Amino acid sequence: MKELFAKMKTQIVFIISAIIIFMLVIWGLIGPKSMESITTTLMDGMTKHLGWFYVAATAFYVGFCIYLGVGPYRKMKLGKKHDEPEYSYFTWIGLLFAAGMGVGLVFWGFAEPLSHYITAPGAATEPETEEAVRHGLLLGVFHWGIQPWAIYAIVALGLAFAKYRKNLPGLVSSAFYPLIGNQIHGWQGKTIDIIAIVATTVGIATSFGLSTMQFGKGLSEVFSLPDNNWMMVGIVVVITVIFLTSALTGLDKGMKYLSVGNLWLSAVVLIAVLLIGPTVFLLEHLLKTIGDYGANIFQYTFNTTPYSSDNQWMGDWTLFYWAWIISWSPFVGTFIARVSKGRTLGEFMLGVLVVPTAVTIVWFVVMGGTGLHMELMGQASFAEEIKNTPEVGLFRVLEQLPMGQILSVLGLILIGIFFITSANSATYVLGVFSESGRLNPGKKVLLTWGLLISGIATVLLLSGGLQGLQAIATITAFPFGIIIIVMIFSIIHSLRQEGREKQKVEEKEDW
Repeated sequence: MKELFAKMKTQIVFIISAIIIFMLVIWGLIGPKSMESITTTLMDGMTKHLGWFYVAATAFYVGFCIYLGVGPYRKMKLGKKHDEPEYSYFTWIGLLFAAGMGVGLVFWGFAEPLSHYITAPGAATEPETEEAVRHGLLLGVFHWGIQPWAIYAIVALGLAFAKYRKNLPGLVSSAFYPLIGNQIHGWQGKTIDIIAIVATTVGIATSFGLSTMQFGKGLSEVFSLPDNNWMMVGIVVVITVIFLTSALTGLDKGMKYLSVGNLWLSAVVLIAVLLIGPTVFLLEHLLKTIGDYGANIFQYTFNTTPYSSDNQWMGDWTLFYWAWIISWSPFVGTFIARVSKGRTLGEFMLGVLVVPTAVTIVWFVVMGGTGLHMELMGQASFAEEIKNTPEVGLFRVLEQLPMGQILSVLGLILIGIFFITSANSATYVLGVFSESGRLNPGKKVLLTWGLLISGIATVLLLSGGLQGLQAIATITAFPFGIIIIVMIFSIIHSLRQEGREKQKVEEKEDW
């Protein structure tokens, strides 16, 4: 009996986190309408009363990252003094991009600009005009630019400092060692890890759900298969079997090759659309969007709706994105920390903030701009449909181009591989989080998290579709958003301490 209690004590984070997620799954299975109603009501209340928090917190994150990138600590390494980067700069950037944005950019790169084009939210212009084209692209770039990467960067920094400079376990709670010391091993640290695991699971399930919706729509468009709930459940089952087989058998190299291959496939699709599509329009708009982004980012960063009680658009787009990224950040932050050992803070911030943002601008302008050009020139009329069913956007645009069938198949492959590799990596990260930072989590733990991710994604899809996914992500992200703020102060404390120690060493050497 004592051995049983001792084992339960060591696995308390895993047990409590798994129970919370399991209860969400059961709730969705037993009362999907109740789940949709309650989560949507909670999300609406949070959007109305706490929307300002997400806006202010995200702005704070960006400001802190810029300070670290250009401030007095920019030469400090994520690791020991003589540690060197494990990956080349190009490979490192590719890994960052695949982890942070792959699934989302494929889903929203076409759909978001067209959705904003048809509604022109917050713009002093009419929908479906040339100005609405500019505004639609600008909003898409803003939502996928520096802000999300700043959130990832902070979590990655906290984990990297704890792991590589303090030799602490690879847990979110370890990032708080400078503030609470050995209490990271007590209930305070375990509470932080439980919140991180629950938020991460929901964030992953949201991405899982979006990918399922888009993959199902792709199968329907390309191969004329039925697009219904049974199809979505079937997709989840097949993908779950694939990524769990990989996670349980340790086929990590295969996943690595798939990830790198998918990056090259993304580049092929991007270049093909640029060359086959309205090339001159896209190149001109690329320069224009860069200028618009630089000129408007400060205003957009602090945008709220104090004169209106209707926060619907902000809740559906900006606030949902910030919440989704916050809930996704423990997973992506862990991955970024893992591949960034040996980088200086200045190099890290340049790579994590600036380079992926530049690639994002190119992706949105080429993909979204192609669809917008078709709509504006009267070559197609699909903006309203894509606004209502964003998962169809990629296929509606690609099918209008020469070799559209081939491009659609490539797009389907992109979604599938991002889907599998993200789920595989996420299962591993959750296993590490719930086994005290152990780098080789047990197969039972991996199996449990794989099934729970799939389960919650399925019930969210069946209970509320995209709206249900948005609601649950927004709700669970709030407590972790506060944790990230506290993490910033922990990082500052750690940097100051490291700075003082470095100064003492230098003074001793000079003496």
